[in-house]
Amino acid sequence: MAEAQALLTPEGIQAYLEQGRALSQMGRGVEPVLIFLQEWPQVAQILGEPALAAIMDAIRVMTKSPNGGAIAPFLQSLAAIARRLPSPVQMQHYLDLSLRTMDRTSGSIHGIHKTYASPSLPDFFRQSPHLLSLLSLEGLSHWVDYGLRNYSHHPEQQRDYFCLQSADSRAVLQRERHGTLLVDNTRKLDLYLRGLWQMAAHLVPYSTVFDELRKPVPYFDALGMRLPDVYDDFNSVSGIDRYRAVLAHMAAHQRWSSAIFADNYSPFQRLAIEFFEDSRVELLAMREYPGLRRIFCALHPAPVEGACNPETHSCLRHRLAMLSRALLDKPQAPTHGYQDAALNDFVRRFHAVMEHGDSSTEEIAGLALSYVAKTRRQSDQLPKTWFENTEVDYRDDNRHLWRFHELSDDEEVFEEHRQSTAAEDAKGLPPRHYPEWDYSSQSYRPDWVSLFERLHPSGNAADIDRLLAKHSALAKRLKRLLDLLKPQDKVRVRYQEEGSELDLDVAIRSLIDFKSGATPDPRINMSHRTDGRNIAVMLLLDLSESLNEKPAGSDQTILELSQEAVSLLAWSIEQLGDAFAIAGFHSNTRHDVRYLHIKGYGEHWNDEVKGRLAAMQAGYSTRMGAAMRHAAHYLDAQTADKKLMLILTDGQPSDVDVPDQRLLIEDARQSVKELDQQGIFTYCINLDSKADAYVSDIFGHQYTVIDHIEHLPEQLPKLFMALTR
Repeated sequence: MAEAQALLTPEGIQAYLEQGRALSQMGRGVEPVLIFLQEWPQVAQILGEPALAAIMDAIRVMTKSPNGGAIAPFLQSLAAIARRLPSPVQMQHYLDLSLRTMDRTSGSIHGIHKTYASPSLPDFFRQSPHLLSLLSLEGLSHWVDYGLRNYSHHPEQQRDYFCLQSADSRAVLQRERHGTLLVDNTRKLDLYLRGLWQMAAHLVPYSTVFDELRKPVPYFDALGMRLPDVYDDFNSVSGIDRYRAVLAHMAAHQRWSSAIFADNYSPFQRLAIEFFEDSRVELLAMREYPGLRRIFCALHPAPVEGACNPETHSCLRHRLAMLSRALLDKPQAPTHGYQDAALNDFVRRFHAVMEHGDSSTEEIAGLALSYVAKTRRQSDQLPKTWFENTEVDYRDDNRHLWRFHELSDDEEVFEEHRQSTAAEDAKGLPPRHYPEWDYSSQSYRPDWVSLFERLHPSGNAADIDRLLAKHSALAKRLKRLLDLLKPQDKVRVRYQEEGSELDLDVAIRSLIDFKSGATPDPRINMSHRTDGRNIAVMLLLDLSESLNEKPAGSDQTILELSQEAVSLLAWSIEQLGDAFAIAGFHSNTRHDVRYLHIKGYGEHWNDEVKGRLAAMQAGYSTRMGAAMRHAAHYLDAQTADKKLMLILTDGQPSDVDVPDQRLLIEDARQSVKELDQQGIFTYCINLDSKADAYVSDIFGHQYTVIDHIEHLPEQLPKLFMALTR
């Protein structure tokens, strides 16, 4: 009451007591009443006293339903929600969203009346303050709507979603968050590591959202580099550059640091060694890539000299952060402005050591111990440590820097990580995640499919040459057709007022007209244009297990016939000079879709490509939508006027983890729509005699069914020429 009298008007106090009395008469026990009495004054100070009517209306709606148990968590979170949504209009949107969630998640019998409470509404109220610290109100609405669409009839899955326990819940949350997401930039950062640091590592995201108490920091070990799942822009540094700073720091440690024994060092000595070693490897990195200095200096905190009071706090972290910031500056023109004599002395000594070469971890550790001995203070033992403006969040936790005798002398963790780089590189690129269309909820499942790509293993190129020799007569007939399709490089464009050269016939005629007193034609120039095909082609091959079957009346498998057909097609496209790539795919559940590069756009039809084609093997299932989306990633990057994706398959999309046969058909159909919006024309060559039942649902009229598979080697090149004529 003392707080209410200080914050509320007399009319507000009267309404406060009346609504408290009304709550006590709702029969929900004492807890909602006590929470309301405690929380409302501070909520009223933020939202204004008139907001009480809307909030009580929402509580009455909950009371009239079986969801009275959600009133207490609703009121408990109200003050935190008000701080995130400080206007009455925003609060009303939140109340409407809450009631919509309640209506959509409460159970009923035959739609007559509500019979059981929403299993997830209390959890939604408990999570709302946390969610609104990450999302806008619009983002929260999208997150809730996804859960309502997909889990309204599954109470346990619904609770997992609204408790942020399910993978879908976290994935949708990350999609709605602002900032630069690691999942969207994994490939770009992986190539950054490979290109600039000649290093391959699995990038593993962790979330700062779900572990607020421990506050995880970046680190690396034998399993990969652990990075935050999202970075916002900070101090004029973009999110992607913040990721690059973290990776550069960790890569520099792996290149120049060596592990030392930690057993004989005190915590203060270890902390100082870590700060000095971090600065050493960053200086070496800046020598190699000078642009890193701007990013490191912008991200590194700049503690204010004298901000920490040694009489009340332990200032060792403050002193080390100041020293670390000073070490990043150019020694010739420092900008840090610190006057501390010991600090400036060790900055000079540090740069003197670095001038004589790369130095070493052991050498820089000796300098750090000298710093500790000279700057130690009695106040360093105080229980309160000064942390403000001392956290360098792009640096890892330095676990790789220390070895311990109790782990035995054979525990070469840091060296083992270096030696594992080649083995990790052989595993291929990290997975690329794609959404999948759920036709029942008419929405995407975000990051549902994990696609792994790699170069197809190589075989014997002579096998493909034998196949081409087998079809030499067909190749001669195709050659005559190809000659008709080959473009003429240059075509004259006459009668131009401005052009690259004089059109002599027109010029003479104009001169005669001029001498005769007639008006001459001024279009006496001509130019040239290239009359060439500008087509990029992606041939996507279904390599599922069914290709190992032999069609009726044939002594060859479908896979062998496909090899012959693709060989002839590749030879034909090479004759025309069109840009083309070949890739195969198969899947073993949504967690393992495999995409195999057989020919890239930058490669010619040579023995290396033939060897990969000769080694083709069939296995597993056909998750077509994800493979098409990934193939489009490469085809869309081509600069051609026309882009064609040919899909060669012998059956409908399917996978062992999808009981609903319609699901992957609808997903493939949705991927065709996406490719069409990107300007990519898709066309399916289907070898299944029963394909008419489903292929038109996916590709519309853009397909051909080849009933007699033995004719595939002849039909496929002709079909391509008809499509690109």
